[in-house]
Amino acid sequence: MNTDDLIFRLSADLAPVRRHAVARRLAIGLAMGALVSIFYVVVMMGVRPDIGVAMHGFPFWMKWGYTVSLSAVAIVMTAQLARPDSGRLRWLWLMAIPVLLLASVGIMELIRTPPGDWLAMWLGDSWMVCPWRVLALAMPIFVGLLWSFRKLAPTRLRAAGAAAGLAAGAFAATVYCVHCPEVSAIFVLTWYSLGILLAASLGALLGPRLLRW
Repeated sequence: MNTDDLIFRLSADLAPVRRHAVARRLAIGLAMGALVSIFYVVVMMGVRPDIGVAMHGFPFWMKWGYTVSLSAVAIVMTAQLARPDSGRLRWLWLMAIPVLLLASVGIMELIRTPPGDWLAMWLGDSWMVCPWRVLALAMPIFVGLLWSFRKLAPTRLRAAGAAAGLAAGAFAATVYCVHCPEVSAIFVLTWYSLGILLAASLGALLGPRLLRW
């Protein structure tokens, strides 16, 4: 059998892949996991009682703007790494934008706040639990993304796992915003980001084992 015959036989029964199939598959997995996290926040943790008032203030949208921006970049990276020809991650640098913007807001807060209050503003009332709650809420979303990868073809498994964990952590932080009463930018930059990084680190650790195909 020559090479042309082999190629013809291997490709004879292939069905065309629908356009945007990767994005659709990731969206389904992400949505399934997010529904579990939302249910847990609403039913088990509880929505903050002043959510209506909070949504009219800057701190709430500051938090959502930060987490949603990270989510968007992370899911684009995840979709790229879900393909065997992932190539160079062109969008990675965009993650610096929300981080730098939030850091700028945090610096402005510190300038306006007496130094004696800096520690309280940084730690808030929930610094010890915030990262772990974000990590816990990320787990259903991460599992949903792992389900999505079952019919995809990643080749850079550690990077794909890290991107999936990052996306899961950022989406989890977005969900957590409806419960968390903290308003300081420096709190969000530190403890939300730590929870997101924990999810990304876990994804990088598990990626080579769970994404192999």
